[in-house]
Parts: sequence; structure tokens; C-alpha cells
Amino acid sequence: MANAVIVAAVRTPVGRYGGALKDVRPDDLAALVIRELVERTHVDPGIVDDVIFGNTNQAGEDNRNVARMALLIAGLPETIPGQTVNRLCASGLQAVNTAAINVQAGAGDVYIAGGVESMTRAPFVMAKPATGFPRGKIEMEDSTIGWRFVNPRLAERYERSRREMRLPATFELIYGHAWKAPARPAAVADGVAVIQFHPRRRAM
Repeated sequence: MANAVIVAAVRTPVGRYGGALKDVRPDDLAALVIRELVERTHVDPGIVDDVIFGNTNQAGEDNRNVARMALLIAGLPETIPGQTVNRLCASGLQAVNTAAINVQAGAGDVYIAGGVESMTRAPFVMAKPATGFPRGKIEMEDSTIGWRFVNPRLAERYERSRREMRLPATFELIYGHAWKAPARPAAVADGVAVIQFHPRRRAM
């Protein structure tokens, strides 16, 4: 069995909700990290077997396989595949684990794996109507956190109302307790990618 090793690691700064990174799309964040990693390691992008990224929301700009979109934005060849995995809070870790397992199994040699999320840019969403031209109240959900479009069978099983099922506490109960990172020293600055901001011009 081949040994899987992490050659290099890069991340963006961590922002707060509505903070300095509010104008940066999640696919652009992921692309920045991929591009920076390739430049720092001097790896030939053509030998990358797969790009695997974890993402929890997948409801807005990070929809439709954000790993694939990010690698294309980063300038990697179109021949490089990408896949996005979702294990909620452990999605990024699952992406790295998947890459390691593939190396150990002999399915490939070089992988780029990580995770991306922007809760600030998570959209409002609503379900498609069952019929055309619906009338009456249209419900809209905030996809920032919690659970949307709850299956009534699960609400009945866990004896909670649909409103209660949307709360983060119930979400964690069903999908597993929220993963909390252990206390650790501050990250080394060398592993942080710099994000350049370009002010947008206001429309006249």
C-alpha cells in the first residue's frame, strides 16, 4: 500500500460573517488557494489526478460542483476532474481523507484537497411550486445555517415541529454533534494566501 503524504498546505484568512471577505465568492476563494498551492509547490498541474473540495451549503455560488469550477478559475487544465463532497462540518476533512485513500489504493498519485465555505454569501432559497403560476404565500428559507426543506417524516420521527427542525441544534442532533476544532496555536503566516481586493465602481 502506498503512503499518502501532505506536501503543502495553504488557506485564506478566516473572516467573520459580513466581514472583510463578504464580497469574495466561494469559488474565487477556492481558486485562490488552488493557484497559490500550485505556485508554491511548482507541481505540474497536468499531473494532478483530481481536485476534491468539501462544501456544506452548495445552495448559491458554490453550487454545481464548486471544486470543478474553482480549478478552472485557477487556470488548471480542463482535463483535470473535480469533485465536491459534503459531510457538513467535516467536509474539508473528508475531502483530504478521500484523496489519501485514493493514493493508498493506487487510484492516483497527486491530489489537491480542501474545503471552502462562505456563509455570508449563502442565498435565500425557496422550493419550486408544485404547479405553474402559484398563488398565496411563498415561503423563503435562509440557507446560511440550519436545515431547509425538512422532510415531515423526520420531523415526526424526532417529535419536533418543522420550525424546530430548522434550528441548528436539531440539525446537529440528527446529523451528529457539531465538530469543534481543538485548541491550537495560531496558524503559521506562511500557510496563509493573500487576498487582494479590487474596489467596485458604483453604477452611475
